[in-house]
Amino acid sequence: METLGDEPWDVVICGTGLQQSLLALALSRSKKRILHLDPNDYYGENEAAFSLQEADSWAATHGGLSTGEDSSGETAAPTPSARQNIFKNASVWTHPEAADRGLSFPRAYSLALAPQIIHTRSKLVERLVSSRAYKQVEFLAVGSFFVYNAEATDATSRLSRIPSSREDVFSTQSIPARSKRSLMKFLKFVIDYDSEEHRPLWQGQERKPLAEFLAGEFKLDENLRRYITALTLMLDGRVTVGDGLATIHRHLTSMGLFGPGFCAVYPKWGGSSEIAQVACRAGAVGGGIYMLGTKAEIKDGSGDGEISLDLSNGLSVRTAKLVTSQNEAASDTPTITRLVAVVSSPLETLFEVNVEGAPTPAVAVVAFPSSPESSNGPIYASVHSSSTGECPAGQSVIYLTTQAAPQAVQRLESALSDLLAAVPLSDGQTAPACLYKLQYDQSLSARVASVTERGSVSTFAFPSPSLSLAFDDGCLDTVRDAWKLVVGDDAPEDEYMVFQDREGVADDDDAYD
Repeated sequence: METLGDEPWDVVICGTGLQQSLLALALSRSKKRILHLDPNDYYGENEAAFSLQEADSWAATHGGLSTGEDSSGETAAPTPSARQNIFKNASVWTHPEAADRGLSFPRAYSLALAPQIIHTRSKLVERLVSSRAYKQVEFLAVGSFFVYNAEATDATSRLSRIPSSREDVFSTQSIPARSKRSLMKFLKFVIDYDSEEHRPLWQGQERKPLAEFLAGEFKLDENLRRYITALTLMLDGRVTVGDGLATIHRHLTSMGLFGPGFCAVYPKWGGSSEIAQVACRAGAVGGGIYMLGTKAEIKDGSGDGEISLDLSNGLSVRTAKLVTSQNEAASDTPTITRLVAVVSSPLETLFEVNVEGAPTPAVAVVAFPSSPESSNGPIYASVHSSSTGECPAGQSVIYLTTQAAPQAVQRLESALSDLLAAVPLSDGQTAPACLYKLQYDQSLSARVASVTERGSVSTFAFPSPSLSLAFDDGCLDTVRDAWKLVVGDDAPEDEYMVFQDREGVADDDDAYD
């Protein structure tokens, strides 16, 4: 410990969020002197995964209201930390009979702050493969996508599985033959929508509502339009043609890439948090020094040649490059409300294999569309089985998300109740009960990295994580920018996160590349 301040570091990275951790992975073969800190005593920062005890503690820290009102609408004086942080209004609830109903010990759970699915054609998957880090991540299949239909007379028939492949369309009994032909025409179009042949059909209509485009150009009925719109995973309810075609194209072209029956994956043990930990371990194998529970403050009087940092453990260090993250909520960005629920049922009918040879899925997605006359956006529920490692066997974890609004929490609670009532029970099963709930609001920082350069001294602050329900590849561009800042412009672009296996390390060795 005494030697940390003796020589200057090439870079000090503050925070172990996904972007900082991917930067550590990218630098792991650079022979740079890297000091990686986190003020928290856990990995993942804004993409962490928590035990129940950690979730309780995190909620207590982020429980402040930042709008100047309390939950009853009365004016309140917000604290500075609540006013600035991207997380706010966090709270937890535990069933009064939770232990009797099956709630296990706290560390049996791993609740993710970033439960994003990752499409198999994501650039993140490409980078994890090229860096060899994929060998240390267990990816699970994301299976069926459902739409909840509140108008169905029988509660257990309100979930409709969305057909998203040719085989799906022809095998489903819920779509009339004529509608199947229209849907197949659209699916064939969107696979190659950006080709010279198909561009004239949609160019000039990019800002038009997708639902209108589907009705006008493909004669899709209301149910099919609801299905297609749900696949976009967009929370604002105002899906445009430009955005909608791009996201549906990503969904369909990802289908079957790594095996039949799924288009996306989810990392076991807490989603993005697991990737962050794998990337940090790669940094440690490459010689990086890691210190959790350590804050860093820029010391007054830092010169032009280096930055001096005072660490909370009493040490001082010097560096020419400092990488941090932005955790202040910007005033002009959207906010989501999320409800995380631990449920006393495996909900196994949501995780059925529907394609021969497909793996058993560990994640299912349920869309609750907004009504045309409502100003509220849709709700999405990402249902995780115990195979994700996020809960014990016989239980499941449900992540419900919608845009923040005055009645958002009540809408999420109602959607949770509707979902549990809609899942058919096996013989002898009791009605599922909610054992534990974590609820919070999440906003965005400024959407561009903050970069300050004075001579050879540079500071770089990553923007906060995307609020998208599927991983946003855009954050990888920012990681590359930070990598360039550290290694310099002379570094070959083709070496960015492209590594060979380390000598003497087998696939099953506990080492990270």
